[in-house]
Amino acid sequence: MPRARETSSPIPAEWRTYAAELLGTFVLVFGGTTAIVGAERADTHVLLVAPFAFGLSLLAGLYAFGEVSGGHFNPAVSLGLFLDRRLARTQLLGYWVSQFLGAILASLLLLIATNQDDVASTATKPSSDGTAFVIELAFSTIFVLVILQASRSDRFGSSALVAIPLTLLAIHLAAIPFSGSSVNPARTSGPDLVGNTWTGIWIYLIAPPLGAALAWAIYSGVVRGGAPEAAAPPVAEVLEQGGSTASAR
Repeated sequence: MPRARETSSPIPAEWRTYAAELLGTFVLVFGGTTAIVGAERADTHVLLVAPFAFGLSLLAGLYAFGEVSGGHFNPAVSLGLFLDRRLARTQLLGYWVSQFLGAILASLLLLIATNQDDVASTATKPSSDGTAFVIELAFSTIFVLVILQASRSDRFGSSALVAIPLTLLAIHLAAIPFSGSSVNPARTSGPDLVGNTWTGIWIYLIAPPLGAALAWAIYSGVVRGGAPEAAAPPVAEVLEQGGSTASAR
């Protein structure tokens, strides 16, 4: 990946990072949820539309903002990278706040364009609490595990920018009938807050972070083999310039 040109900016680097996370999460949530509303109005099956909308919106967000913040756009992803010492503790809260704000702004813009009922229709809703929790836990684990490995792999790192959105697409194809497919607490919280619908919110706030912790445990013990990596300062990046790509969605 070509190295970005260094340009001076009046905005401090830390705030540019948080702004990029906010905007990238906005792109992900606005693109995905607007497609859901569009599919309903066009009488097209959501299962055929939403997976591609969220996967391609993630790809767009990564291309637009990934080199600034690392392209997490998901609190569970940031947690996984924090546990793997790629994100500093002082940054984690800033990433989370930015991601939730980006999702809320996306739902607010959709509200302006449509109505509250349409926004509520984009919320993730469980088929049953137990089933949705298991599905969200399992797929959050898979998603964060792919990110942890693809972003550091010498063999597959160059494909991470595509592999991560494709993984999200596959997760949506599988999970929508069971949980609505979130694997992202921010993606669920935006439509829930703006649409004023809270069905099963606890599932989407608890299962993805637990999945991120489980993904890190599997990555550390199985993929990396438990051997500590060379000491290095924590980085937030999913898309590392000039070398192997990416660490997060």
